[in-house]
Amino acid sequence: MSVTFAAETARAPDGPLVRAGRRWGWLAVLAVGLLLFWAIHAALISTNNPNLVPALLFFGAALIPAAFVAFVAGRRLDFGVGLGTVAGTAIVGGAIGVATAGVLEYRTLLLLDVTPMIAVGIIEEAAKLIVPALLLLVIRDRHPGDGLLVGVASGAGFAAFETMGYAFVELIRSGGDLSAVDHLLVVRGLLSPAAHMAWTGLTAAALWNAAARGWNRRSVGLFVLVYAVAVALHTAWDSFDTDVSYIVLAAISLSLLIAATRRLAPRRGLAENPTH
Repeated sequence: MSVTFAAETARAPDGPLVRAGRRWGWLAVLAVGLLLFWAIHAALISTNNPNLVPALLFFGAALIPAAFVAFVAGRRLDFGVGLGTVAGTAIVGGAIGVATAGVLEYRTLLLLDVTPMIAVGIIEEAAKLIVPALLLLVIRDRHPGDGLLVGVASGAGFAAFETMGYAFVELIRSGGDLSAVDHLLVVRGLLSPAAHMAWTGLTAAALWNAAARGWNRRSVGLFVLVYAVAVALHTAWDSFDTDVSYIVLAAISLSLLIAATRRLAPRRGLAENPTH
């Protein structure tokens, strides 16, 4: 019942102010997040209170991923999932994703004495799809645009939790050097839309497209192809530790996400005249 209500609410006609708010809401998310991060950072420096560290890591890791989810949600796509579903996917999907990936990667390490980069890509790209796939069991009015949005949200949660872990380790390794932690948070935050979020957005969109088309051979084949591309990009990202490679891979990943967004956008004439 709640899923149906959320879908109907999301598809209700919006006025120009509502559409503008959705389109530019990501700027508000970014501005508020930056203000909160700055306030916590200033308080931590002035008081040296370690109790503020978790809040600093959370806002630093989640700031850009949250803003990017809001950015995608404001695009002109056929979204039916509500805000609660998107937020829940980010939190639950991210938590389940990092936990599943952590266990499977550890088991792979024990089995092979090494964790191949391609195994990391396969495991993590599958782990981030768990919650988007489970949503297909409860949401019957399926749209690929919804898949893209919940995929980006799941990737955002995964990226935020992973970044918090890296930042925590860096804080201990550096002996409490906040400048080193700040650098890590900024770099990983800026890269997250072109990495985990883009890859999972693409694969989840293809997964939901296959579900919407009744799992026919062509749509399932497209999903397998998109998943393979995401794994390849992920593997390359982890394998080449250079600025140039990151720039190239980021450009490819974001270009694919933009192309998918444009392909999924409803035709203007159809959107304006839904009865035809």
